[in-house]
Amino acid sequence: MKNLIIIASLLVSLPIFSQTKVTKKIATKANNFGITYSLPKTSLIVNAEITKVTCKAGPYYRYAEKYLGVKDPVKEDKVYYKLGKIDLINKGIPDTENTYIVEFKAGTVAPYAYLTEEGLLCSINADYTPPESEHEMAQKGKTGPVAVEDISVFSEELLMAGSTAKQAEVAAKQIYRIRESRMNILTGEADNTPPDGQAMKLVIEQLEQQEQALTNLFTGICTKETDYYDVDIIPYDDLEREVLFRFSDLLGIVPADDLGGTPVYMNLKAIERAPVLDPKEEAKKEKSFKGIIYNIPGKAAIEISMNKNTLFKGEAQIVQFGSRESLAPVMFEDKKAPVKVYFYPETGAIKQIIQ
Repeated sequence: MKNLIIIASLLVSLPIFSQTKVTKKIATKANNFGITYSLPKTSLIVNAEITKVTCKAGPYYRYAEKYLGVKDPVKEDKVYYKLGKIDLINKGIPDTENTYIVEFKAGTVAPYAYLTEEGLLCSINADYTPPESEHEMAQKGKTGPVAVEDISVFSEELLMAGSTAKQAEVAAKQIYRIRESRMNILTGEADNTPPDGQAMKLVIEQLEQQEQALTNLFTGICTKETDYYDVDIIPYDDLEREVLFRFSDLLGIVPADDLGGTPVYMNLKAIERAPVLDPKEEAKKEKSFKGIIYNIPGKAAIEISMNKNTLFKGEAQIVQFGSRESLAPVMFEDKKAPVKVYFYPETGAIKQIIQ
């Protein structure tokens, strides 16, 4: 039977992912030399980049080709959305049905473990510094809007021009005068050349800003703002054409049941899966567990698509498709050389054992 949980987040301007924090837990007599931890289950986060494009026509767009040779100016104000990069992030969340207490013998040399804030195991007898998470690496900056019209470029001559056609002609002449002034400064032919390189750079930048502001009056301008949308999925079986969300050029991201958008599908197929045990075999195996319980995750092939176009294709480790095993308690009883074990907290798998 397929069991699936999908939690869609609100659209936000930046992915809000906090730095992973870990806590050192020491096994002492006060806690009966025991440390409680949870194994994770896999939660896949589909992170979609959404760009809102706001276009504003310039007042002189009809004269863009005549005076500037621009054939495709923005001719009307409009807003539309673009679906950008899709990232898949493997995040472990505590599995409340698989919480354990690791007990150390009283003679063990200073046993300790590092756990995440959620109680997921990171290391035993080894210091642990969390690496930069996929969440944090996925963060991107947000672009801000830019004004189409800058009142500083409206000279007295431009403001006094009667008709729109006359204003466009005056604005075009100002653009060409600015270009000529910039060229004269760069070639040293200007009457008042800036005294040094820094002053020249500042003057050139100001001229370029004025030219761009005037040019925008003809071409218009399109500004972009980037937001992100998350869908969390906890897979328990294969998925075929599972609708993650829908996308509309006019509305952006819309819910999966909103027919006003084009569906974005996920296909997920197990390519490595542990044998399924019957209840008696499972219970027998659980009774045999001693020491440190850890996960051996399975693996799935994943594809995300829209309109038959692939947006993401890759593989991910899935704890729910794997199995659990244990490390023998005797490994941690050597007083002279205590074993160090590192884990992947997002999957509960062993990363490294150092003796």
